[in-house]
Amino acid sequence: MTRLSRLTLLLVATLLLFSGCAEKIPPPEPATKYPYRPGTQRPYTINGKTYYPIDSADGFREQGVASWYGNPFHGRKTANGETYDMHKMTAAHKILPMNTMLLVRNLENGRETVVRINDRGPFARERVIDLSYAAARELDIVRPGLARIEIIAMGEVAGGVRKAGAAPARLVHQDFKKGNYFVQIGSFLKRDNAERLARSFLDRDFRVVIQPYITMGFTYYRVQLFAGTELQAARGLEKKLVGRGFSDAFLLSRDVPGKTKS
Repeated sequence: MTRLSRLTLLLVATLLLFSGCAEKIPPPEPATKYPYRPGTQRPYTINGKTYYPIDSADGFREQGVASWYGNPFHGRKTANGETYDMHKMTAAHKILPMNTMLLVRNLENGRETVVRINDRGPFARERVIDLSYAAARELDIVRPGLARIEIIAMGEVAGGVRKAGAAPARLVHQDFKKGNYFVQIGSFLKRDNAERLARSFLDRDFRVVIQPYITMGFTYYRVQLFAGTELQAARGLEKKLVGRGFSDAFLLSRDVPGKTKS
């Protein structure tokens, strides 16, 4: 088997062979050693799980649970160095670029608002965004504390915070429910371990991709299963994998060479 073919192994086998497949990631090197990449865009580890911020919010859309935070975080520093003001329209997200403008829709009552990402979190599995008190009030979720929401990337503010009253930048998007979806099930420092996991998913109908990712002087081999082009079906596979022992499995969308989104 050629090295190239190993990168695009076809077929998925049993989901019970491997669990806890991500290796321990070495501690990050000092941020000053990598001035070309903002600290908020580097991988980071919380409670043993590593998150990989994406480079662009273009086309990003997600559903899940929203929470909100106020005191005692009011006045503290956010992940991007700002001072958190619970009365401003901001939010925390695990992987979106800082200053991403998001439309947030409360699926339980139809209310909508726009927030700017300036922090990281929340880190509970089902929660996808942590809203400021002001944003939570706009969506009427202060009292219940949680709500099912949908977030849609509207654009990114170049150079920082947008001016008061200015409309958020808008990006041109295609159908959010269609794309090229993958579920990442493991990240390894040793290529052999990534290939072993990929081979365990043979003789079925899913493609397995081993994607090298270089960061902070290390190369990680990320094992991803092609989950199809329909968001609902892709989320179904993600949920199934989590239930079968791949507790760190997560869904992502990315371009595939030679393919266009339908």
